[in-house]
Amino acid sequence: MKKFGLSGWGATVLAWVLSAWLWGAAPPQALAVNNPELLPAEATPIVDLANFLPQPQEDKLIEEIGDFEAETGWKLRVLTQYDRSPGRAVIPFWGLDDKSILLVADARGGNLLAFSIGDAVYELMPRTFWIELQARFGNMYYIRDNGENRAITEALDTVKGCLLKGGCNVVPGLPREQWILTLVTSIVGGLIFGFAAIPRREGQIFAWQWVLIMSPLWGILVIAFGVGPVVTRTSDWLPLSRNLMGFALGILVAYLSPLLNQPNPSKT
Repeated sequence: MKKFGLSGWGATVLAWVLSAWLWGAAPPQALAVNNPELLPAEATPIVDLANFLPQPQEDKLIEEIGDFEAETGWKLRVLTQYDRSPGRAVIPFWGLDDKSILLVADARGGNLLAFSIGDAVYELMPRTFWIELQARFGNMYYIRDNGENRAITEALDTVKGCLLKGGCNVVPGLPREQWILTLVTSIVGGLIFGFAAIPRREGQIFAWQWVLIMSPLWGILVIAFGVGPVVTRTSDWLPLSRNLMGFALGILVAYLSPLLNQPNPSKT
């Protein structure tokens, strides 16, 4: 059998099953890792043991996954589980190979989603992509607001979109929470820039030397954490322009702070 991911399909599925059962404090006799009897007799790309997907939605997903595989050759599979898991039995059941992507949804852990991917997929979307995808759609806040079924479908749609365009280094789209973080880092970078630019000797208007000395700090905050995550995830200019305005506002506030802090002259 071809290796899958870093450690093979068998090791990956085994690790998921063991960690999930240990999290739920299951009794030792329940630590089964190969339960083919849990799988349906007929071939289907979705095995919804946890009943996360309403039947109409599941039927639609099955059709979409089948059409996508026929058109592109990429094999998407979904397993939801709760009390018990089929474990290693999913490998021969689905014939998982280098062009396969297995999404496992298990609500017992801290994150709903887990992924195991084939070597061919890993070349198009690196480990950081899958970590970000899991964090974005599988966290408990997203599940609370949108439900398990929405998390599964959104994650699948994101994967399909990236495969169709030849791969992604980051997850497309900029959630509001992530944009707020980039805005904060842009403002903080502007404050550092502005404080560094404050004149330190008589006759000086702008302290360029200090701005250059502090450039690694404010540059990382603005470019790496403020601009980079925006331009790599969305083509919308609005969040980028807001971040740049926040950067400029931070500079202005910090640079003018000595003038604002000067005491008012006494009228007497």
